[in-house]
Amino acid sequence: MKYDFTSIMDRHGMDAIAVDGLGANPGFSPDPPKEGFDIIPMWVADMNFPTVPTIPEAIIARAKHPAYGYFSLTDEYFDSIIRWHETRNGVTGLKKEHIGYENGVLGGVISALTAFAAPGDPVLLHSPTYIGFTKSLNNNGFRIVHSPLKKDENGVWRMDFEDMDRKIKAERIHVAIFCNPHNPCGRVWERWEIEKAMEVYKANDCVVISDEIWSDLVLKGHKHIPVQSVSEDARNRTAAFYAPSKTFNLAGLVGSYHIIYNKYLRERIEAKSTKPHYNEVNVLSMHALIGAYKPEGYEWVDELCQVLTENVDYACDHIREHYEGAEVFKPEGTYMLFLDCSSWCEKNGKTIGELLKAGWDVGVAWQDGRMFHGPCAIRMNLALPLSRVREAFERLDRYVFNAQAHI
Repeated sequence: MKYDFTSIMDRHGMDAIAVDGLGANPGFSPDPPKEGFDIIPMWVADMNFPTVPTIPEAIIARAKHPAYGYFSLTDEYFDSIIRWHETRNGVTGLKKEHIGYENGVLGGVISALTAFAAPGDPVLLHSPTYIGFTKSLNNNGFRIVHSPLKKDENGVWRMDFEDMDRKIKAERIHVAIFCNPHNPCGRVWERWEIEKAMEVYKANDCVVISDEIWSDLVLKGHKHIPVQSVSEDARNRTAAFYAPSKTFNLAGLVGSYHIIYNKYLRERIEAKSTKPHYNEVNVLSMHALIGAYKPEGYEWVDELCQVLTENVDYACDHIREHYEGAEVFKPEGTYMLFLDCSSWCEKNGKTIGELLKAGWDVGVAWQDGRMFHGPCAIRMNLALPLSRVREAFERLDRYVFNAQAHI
């Protein structure tokens, strides 16, 4: 490979909550490990790979000019986004006026919600559910109505369209959040699934807020389908939110954007996001996106997806072969595993809390899945060099899942 996905980065002291935040937020962050074990960060959804070199090059080049005053988004910024979506997702007809800056996807989601719903109103989400949605909606007074995803006979997470329709009607819901690809389950929705979901939303006159931040991280054999691309109605009832942050590990720089084709939706959402004057782009963030969306960025992401596919294959094979009672759906996108430990805990007389702590003690900093509405689940970040992924699972095998066998 051209780019480095094997070196182990030391992130200590470099503003990374993935390693320095352990134990700092009880109930959210893992505990620090026991003496003798280093940290393998597998909880926060950021990556442990150096990003594509064109990003720091673009930031450094701009930072060399010693003035950082007021500025406007450049044509190069918008052109980079348009070219990216056309090349990677086959998007046509995307224009500058359809694109708007957002400080973060969650901020954009809240701007959209407050434009079309009032505090106390119900909002439809699928469960398991990204904790960022849960916190943001609760903090802003919205009432979450879950439509649970169900596993089919092959263990694939599927939407329950009848349940969605029934709950939307019963609760008189007019705004829904759609996660594409899905976090934490890792589904990359097929076109027919998105089409059926959008038919349900259309029949019930729902505005759709589509979080597509993971859209670039699709594993081998799968393809991202933008929600807005499945029909003219979907194009006009959906506000979609994207960012280079997950793709290129830029969350600390802040910088996302929306794509909204419908003029009415766009103007209502922008009215909400612009009035507080908080939603202003950082000049270095703008140049980071431009650096990310250069030709090297396309190549880097393709290599990254190969690496993530190998990591996911290894992890899922290892779990199925060695951890009896632990169930996992092989993700089709993202770099997160959502591990169902219900049977393992029941068989071994352990609680999910005890299982989590056993992993934390040996430096496997995985994440409590209960906050994602998985009753006995663990979420694991696999965006690390494969050598570290192997080390993590070797520790889990020896000290956690099969500890008795190694005594």
